[in-house]
Amino acid sequence: IPFFEDICKGIKAGDTCEKLVGYSAVYRVCFGMACFFFIFCLLTLKINNSKSCRAYIHNGNIPGPLALFRPSECFPLVEIVDTDFREAWRYVGAVGGFLFIGIQLLLLVEFAHKWNKNWTAGTASNKLWYASLSLVTLIMYSIATGGLILMAVFYTQKDGCVENKILLGINGGLCLLISAVAISPCVQNRQPHSGLLQSGLISCYVTYLTFSALSSKPVEVVLDQHGKNVTICVPDFGQDLYRDKNLVAGLGTTLLCACILYS
Repeated sequence: IPFFEDICKGIKAGDTCEKLVGYSAVYRVCFGMACFFFIFCLLTLKINNSKSCRAYIHNGNIPGPLALFRPSECFPLVEIVDTDFREAWRYVGAVGGFLFIGIQLLLLVEFAHKWNKNWTAGTASNKLWYASLSLVTLIMYSIATGGLILMAVFYTQKDGCVENKILLGINGGLCLLISAVAISPCVQNRQPHSGLLQSGLISCYVTYLTFSALSSKPVEVVLDQHGKNVTICVPDFGQDLYRDKNLVAGLGTTLLCACILYS
């Protein structure tokens, strides 16, 4: 963005400034989009049917939202330049990200519940549906277990990496816990269609979130026996240092599109 690059050159702040305003630009664009969708939410709140006048804002009047979007996106890009905005927006983004993960998790649970219910109903006419359920559940648990093992191999070492080991231990333990809860008698009595399919899908999702967290975690640098800085607790992919981050981005995009299509 030339506007911010010119500021950095003008104050002679160096490369650090360009990196900082790069993040700042992302925050501003996200803030603009959040403003747009929040206003859009207020305009379409408590609409009971698609024939009401306010429903037309969402269903038919495409130029209207687009016209609102441009000012709401561009205004924070130009006007808000103080450091306090960046700091505040970080916390807003953290809370919003947490809520987004919660909504995504609810969609996954609902999808898995309907999936299990439909395939279980099919067993009345064909017992092969039991085999299909078992196979899919086995695949999901294999993916979750394999993912945790690979992360333990690539993101931990014998000495150090305590935070990574704690993350893997807690999330692996939670996967075992939800699996036990899903087939417990008290849950089965209240939810007869609850089973290992739901917990297997959630275990895969938790494994993905753990992978995302470990790949985004700042690297740890220690001194070796020769007094040189050595990076630990990250996978060694040769020259491609961002391969794990690219994989996380691809998986996240796929998951996001699937949830949007399902919703």
